[in-house]
Amino acid sequence: MAGIEHERERAATGASVLYTERILSARPLPTELTLTLGLDDPEDESALRARAARQLRVPVRSLPPLELLKRSVDARHGRVRFRLLVRIGSTSGRSFGGELPRVSGGCRRVAIVGAGPAGLFCAYQLARRGIGSTVLERGRPVGERVSDIVALARGFLDPDSNYCFGEGGAGTYSDGKLYTRSHEHGRIRDVLELLVLHGAAPRILTDARPHIGSDRLPGVVSAMRERLEAAGVEFRFQAKLVELVTEHRAGLPSVRGVRLADGSELAVPRVVLATGHSARDVYGLLARQGVGLTSKPFAVGVRIEHPQALIDEIQYGSAAGHPRLSAAAYRVATRVDGRGVYSFCMCPGGFVVPAATEPDGLVTNGMSLAARDSPFANSGIVVSVELADLVEASGEAPPAGLELQRRLEQLAFSAGGGAFRAPATRLTDFVRGRASTTLPANSYGPGLVATDVGEVLDAGRPGLAVRIRQAMREFDARLRGYLTEEAVVIGAETRTSSPVRVIRDSATLQSPNVAGLYPCGEGAGHAGGIMSSAVDGMRVAERIVEEVAAVTE
Repeated sequence: MAGIEHERERAATGASVLYTERILSARPLPTELTLTLGLDDPEDESALRARAARQLRVPVRSLPPLELLKRSVDARHGRVRFRLLVRIGSTSGRSFGGELPRVSGGCRRVAIVGAGPAGLFCAYQLARRGIGSTVLERGRPVGERVSDIVALARGFLDPDSNYCFGEGGAGTYSDGKLYTRSHEHGRIRDVLELLVLHGAAPRILTDARPHIGSDRLPGVVSAMRERLEAAGVEFRFQAKLVELVTEHRAGLPSVRGVRLADGSELAVPRVVLATGHSARDVYGLLARQGVGLTSKPFAVGVRIEHPQALIDEIQYGSAAGHPRLSAAAYRVATRVDGRGVYSFCMCPGGFVVPAATEPDGLVTNGMSLAARDSPFANSGIVVSVELADLVEASGEAPPAGLELQRRLEQLAFSAGGGAFRAPATRLTDFVRGRASTTLPANSYGPGLVATDVGEVLDAGRPGLAVRIRQAMREFDARLRGYLTEEAVVIGAETRTSSPVRVIRDSATLQSPNVAGLYPCGEGAGHAGGIMSSAVDGMRVAERIVEEVAAVTE
């Protein structure tokens, strides 16, 4: 009898559990969920499903598919964890672009000046819509740029092929960072998927601060160009723009073509200007041809380098060195005397490189490889330059920012003694306002010269060094150990963004002064970085598609 009662009890319990599971399974689930994992917690699919089910209090078998949206490291409060944002239920799907159609009408419908992210993604978006273009690049193909970059590390500069100029643009050999503040999520996802389609690691789709790496990005750029060429898009290298060819139509100068440095002309009714933030000669030719320019805020300062192990220890504490943790990054910002001072283009496990484009000017930048395994971490530490500063400096808005950049670069070049050696000071000496006589180990290829970088900065812009010194003290209060003699301050960091904006109409995206001219990307002052430049290139392309459709209807 007892056995019968026991069986009845088991059946009732099983029915109760089944009923409870059905009730729980019927509850509406959130569309997204954040999972927090410890450093040693498993991250395979079954483990994540089990964790999500526990957190949602539902049976694992009733949990819909999960899709990882974002993965980040949370090192706050002295405890290092991974945070995973997952989508529950239907997945977003990944189109990854697909094959391009063969473009129609040849390549004389649009000329794109510049083969950086704005130019490449503009050409790609046009090709998707069947519209051909000719991409004109002053520098060399991405593979050939390597020899020019190696030569620059030895003190020899090609003004048209270097870290800033050449196929792929300034980001190609300076890390390929892909994070952005843009809120155009659809286009951002499209850009990331296209990069993966052409060889970037799939993790860029989910990393909170994705990057490709300067060892891998050249292959991605080459693959994009090859796909575009197969669709009928034309690329011309060492094709430097020297003049817009215009004619008057309806009382307004209108694009009729472009003239190149070799004397050749390309007849084309639309020109996308995607020349990057360092093409200073382009601003000059635009001003001469009556294209509207205006000043915009930017920033200048120094590049600072620490041992990566120190940054790991500051950020990760006792977890530093854990095999699942990549090289630690940091981001700092403050205000000193009414101006922002902040980190820029931080490169964990990276190298400081010479990004000069003029023979008498020194510019520093940072880069890293995909593995980010250099023993050094570097970052720009820069001070914002507002419009009031520029008016104060010269009273001539567009040239003032360019002249400030150039003055700092020339002073840094002179202080380094030539051959793109850079002036440098130990951080502890810099904060005390004195020169260094010795320097720590560092990654800068052309070599550093021990001096007082503060004097170089203040000769170019009085008060610049004072702001950075004060900021360094504040940063050390947040990142204990940051202010150390093992760190070195290197001058100068000047190309954070373009100091000039090429004016364009918000509706047509054309210059109001020259019909058919489309200022685009970072060089035109309408973007900042790889992602926002790529997005702006696609935006311009879509506007051209609309215009072409209206003309042909």
